[in-house]
Amino acid sequence: MVTTKARERILVVEPDPEIADLIARQSLQPLRYRVKVVGEAGAALQESARFAPHLIIADMHLPDLSGKDLLAALQSQGDDVPIIVVGSKGEERDIIQAFRLGASDFLLWPMQDTEVVSAVERVLKQVRERQAKIQLARQLQKANQELQRRVRELTTLFDLAKAVASVTNQKVLFQRLVEGALRLAEADKGWMFLREEDGKRLTLVAQQGLPRSLSGRLGQSWDDGLSSLVALSGEALSIHGDPLRRFKIYALGKSALVVPVKVKNEVVALLAVVRTEPRPFTPEEQALLEAIADYASIALVNARLFQALEEHAKAMQRTAKAAREGERLKSEILQNLSHELRTPLGVAQGYVEMLMEGQMGDLSEEQRHALETVRQKLAQIGDIVSSVTALQGVSLAPTQWARVDLNDLARLAVTRHKPRAQQKKLTLEVHTADDEVAVLGDPEQLGMVFDHLITNAIKFTPEGGHIEVTVRRDKGDLAHVLIKDTGIGISSKHLPHIFERFYQVDGSTTRRFGGLGLGLSVVKEIVEAHGGKVWAESKKNKGTVFHFVLPIASRGSNP
Repeated sequence: MVTTKARERILVVEPDPEIADLIARQSLQPLRYRVKVVGEAGAALQESARFAPHLIIADMHLPDLSGKDLLAALQSQGDDVPIIVVGSKGEERDIIQAFRLGASDFLLWPMQDTEVVSAVERVLKQVRERQAKIQLARQLQKANQELQRRVRELTTLFDLAKAVASVTNQKVLFQRLVEGALRLAEADKGWMFLREEDGKRLTLVAQQGLPRSLSGRLGQSWDDGLSSLVALSGEALSIHGDPLRRFKIYALGKSALVVPVKVKNEVVALLAVVRTEPRPFTPEEQALLEAIADYASIALVNARLFQALEEHAKAMQRTAKAAREGERLKSEILQNLSHELRTPLGVAQGYVEMLMEGQMGDLSEEQRHALETVRQKLAQIGDIVSSVTALQGVSLAPTQWARVDLNDLARLAVTRHKPRAQQKKLTLEVHTADDEVAVLGDPEQLGMVFDHLITNAIKFTPEGGHIEVTVRRDKGDLAHVLIKDTGIGISSKHLPHIFERFYQVDGSTTRRFGGLGLGLSVVKEIVEAHGGKVWAESKKNKGTVFHFVLPIASRGSNP
C-alpha cells in the first residue's frame, strides 16, 4: 500500500546496478522508504554512521569485503541494525553462515519486487515492535521516575505536616521546613526569615547551605535584597538569569524563589531557595513551596496559641493559688469564729437556764417569756455555730470508722431534741427496726445528720405538728432513714436546690426562719462521704419527708 508519509531509512549495499535498481527504485522508493545505495562495504560502514538506517540490505559478494565480513564489521562497531543478505541460488551455505553472524532475513536473485517488499516488511515489523517496546520502556521509566518524585514530594509534605503537629521547638521546626523546601524545589541553598513587628527588619531563623559568613547570623537581622520586596508585595517571586544580577542574592545563586508566609493575609515570615545554575523554578515547584509556607503559617499560629494558652494557664494557676489562699483564710476565720463563739454561747445558755429554773429568784410571766425568746435565739446561734464547725471537715472521708447501729443513733437523737420539740408543742416519735440496722461510719458525723434533719423538721413545723423518725432495712442491703414532718413544705422550684450550700428557700432579709443554709449541705456531704444518698419529698403546706440511705454493714464486719 502506497503512502505519502516518509517511512524508514534503508541502506542498500549492492554493486550490481540491475539488482540495486530492482531493490531501490522499483520496490522500495514507490512505498516512500528513504533509500540510500552504495556499492562497497567501506562506503556502507561510513554511510551507516551518517545515514543511521533502520535496515541494511547487503549483497553477499562485494568488491572489497564479503557480506559476511560486512556483518562482522558492523557488529564490531556496536551497530545492531537488522540486515537482509542477498545471494544467488546455490549459496545457501553462505546464507546460513550469515544468519549465524546475525542476519535477519535473505533474498535470492533473481527475485521479484514483491519478494523484496515482503522481506523488508517482515524485518521492519520486528524493528517497529522493538522500537515500540523501547519507547514503552522509556515511557514507563519516565512515569516511574515521575511517580517516585511525587512520592518523595508527598512523603516530604507528610513529614512536615507531622512535624508541625508534634515539634514544639520552633528552631527545630523552622530548620525542618527549610530542609523540606530544598528537597521539593531541588535547590542548593535555602533560608527562612521572620518578619519583626515593626515590619522593617527580617530575622534569619533557619538556613541550609549558606556560606559561613551568613550561616553564623542566625537570630540576627539580614536582608538578601529580594525577600524584603516579597514582604511588601505579599506575592511569591521567582527570578533567574540576568534579571537577578541587580540583587544581592545573585552572589548565592543564579535562580531564586521567595514565597511569603501569611497569617490572616499578613506576611509574618518568608521562605527563600536558590539554585547555583540559572534553571528557573517551575510553577509546580512554586506551588510546593507555597504549601510549605502554609505549614509554616500553621506552625506560627500554633506557637501563638501555645504561648497564649501557657500565659492563660499561668494566670489560672495564680488565680487558683489566690483562691486556695482565700479558702484557707476563710476556713481559719470560720474555725476561729466558731471556737470563739462556742464558749461565751455556752455560758450565756447556762445562765438563761439557771434564770428560767428560778435558781436566781422568781420570775414574772413577762420575764419568763423574754428569757424563752433569748433561749430560742441562743439555740439558733448554737445551730449556726455547729453547722460552721461541721462544714470544715465533712468533705473529707470519715476519720472515726466504727460499726454503728442506726436504731441507737435515732433514739439518742430523738431524746436530745424532744425537749425542744415539746417547747414548740410538737410530737416527736421514733420508729426503729426490730433487728440491728448497722452501718460502717463515723458515729459523730452520722449523729450530726440526725441532728440537722430533726432540727430542720422542728424549725419548719408549726405548733401542734408531728415529726416521725423511722429506721428500716430496704432491699439491696440498704439502711433507710426517714424524717417526716407536717411542716410548711417546700415548693417544687426550690426542692432541687435545698442541699446546696447557703441556699435559702426564703432568701429575703425579712425571712421568718434563720440560719445560714448550711445544715442540709452538711447532711449531703456526710451521707455521700459514707457512700450513701440523700433526697427529699415535699409539697407546699403538706409537710416534708427527708430520706437517706447507707450501705448495710455485713455481719461480723469491722472498720
